[in-house]
Amino acid sequence: MDRQRTLLSLTQKMHIAVEGEDWKMLAAINTLLASTLPQMATQGPWQVAEKAALAGLRQVHQEAVRRCDLATVETGRKLSELQANKEGLLAYALDSELAENGTIA
Repeated sequence: MDRQRTLLSLTQKMHIAVEGEDWKMLAAINTLLASTLPQMATQGPWQVAEKAALAGLRQVHQEAVRRCDLATVETGRKLSELQANKEGLLAYALDSELAENGTIA
């Protein structure tokens, strides 16, 4: 296995997933990293170019974690907003359903 090429490929794929906010792809890459990196480490000392590729992967991974954290906060905010407006949303839905059926509320 060419460690440098593999690391660069994983870095590129992770970067694309981060930019596209493709959470499923990020999860798949993260799972792959968990199994691939330990296997790579057993192949002997890391060469300078491999260390550089590994550092690049680490940087993109840190950005992925940051973006996931931001998305989690935003999702939580939206869920809290929906919960706060739940009563109004239900009343609106009921009113819309009654209007469609010709029933006057």
